[in-house]
Amino acid sequence: MRIIAFDPVRQERLILDFDTLLTGVTELLDPSVGDLDFIAPGFIDLQVNGYDGVDYNSPATRHEDIARSLRAQFACGVTRLLPTVITGTVEGMRGSLANLYAAKQSLPEGVAIEGFHVEGPHISAAEGPRGAHPLACVRPPDVEEFKGWQEVTGGLVKLITISPEWPEAPAYIEAVVREGVVVAIGHTGANSQQIQDAVAAGATLSTHLGNGSHGMLPRHPNYLWDQLAEDRLAASLIGDGIHIGEAFLRVAVRAKGIQRSILVTDASAPAGAAPGRYQLGDQWVDLTPDDRVVLAGQTRLAGSALKMHRGVENLVRMTGITLGEAITMATRNPARVGRISGRQRGLTPGDRADFVVFSMTDGRIQVEETWISGRRVYQAP
Repeated sequence: MRIIAFDPVRQERLILDFDTLLTGVTELLDPSVGDLDFIAPGFIDLQVNGYDGVDYNSPATRHEDIARSLRAQFACGVTRLLPTVITGTVEGMRGSLANLYAAKQSLPEGVAIEGFHVEGPHISAAEGPRGAHPLACVRPPDVEEFKGWQEVTGGLVKLITISPEWPEAPAYIEAVVREGVVVAIGHTGANSQQIQDAVAAGATLSTHLGNGSHGMLPRHPNYLWDQLAEDRLAASLIGDGIHIGEAFLRVAVRAKGIQRSILVTDASAPAGAAPGRYQLGDQWVDLTPDDRVVLAGQTRLAGSALKMHRGVENLVRMTGITLGEAITMATRNPARVGRISGRQRGLTPGDRADFVVFSMTDGRIQVEETWISGRRVYQAP
């Protein structure tokens, strides 16, 4: 098949030939062809707790609902994601991972599930850094528990977020990194030495930097400065304009540079749904009319309602980077840092035919088509 569109990363008009893989990517030189839609590699989201009213943090979530939530993300240009399971009981987390893996195996839409992100339970127990994770389930790093996750997912836990303040953290990080898993620092109250020890052990990412932290911090040193200054750490950032303000987002992107900055949604069940009350694991959360997801009856944030294509828009508007740079933060960077093969070079022959076609008017993106492995999985009505 063939599509002709404009690539804002290359700043070129392209002819894209493909079947399940991209077979040809060539510049369109014909001046008679007028305005074109934009084309980009499919967006990759490394942190999704749920979507369209569907909670990924329950062993009982029905597969048909997971399929619906994936289709809703296809409409936002997402082609690969890591469903994310947060802090819970040993049995609950293992059951949720097993259920998600079974859905990946059985659903046509499961091709978009690249693996899984486990966020917790080895995080800070302190108020603030713990965020919305349940205190009763926070526990020290345990390699045997990690092995249990891999057992029920066919080895597809790809990313783990922990706090390095646990004494067991360096040895744990070394052990799971040896298994090919990416380790991220997040929900932490760690000091400078603990962060350095985690990086030396193999941690390579900061999870939603600027969130999961105390409301008040010393001017310096503190764990935000330590992570911003550490060039061996990439950073994922929630680009909804709610979790972090415009000034911090600008500073984080400047400190990390485009190549070490990653857009994530941190979407939870209410994302893409109507305001109301939804479940997140064993807790209830509210989606407010202004698109905040908070613990039920509280103001504490509990994931986001961000749509991936809106996050790309927000990056351009809030940080002043180009559309091509924002797309890089939503595509090649998460593929590289998340070790997602076949997605790290963008629109290149031999890579999987995962891409999104979109238009853009007055800074707003309209997704027109989404393709995964050469199959169209979404078309705008």
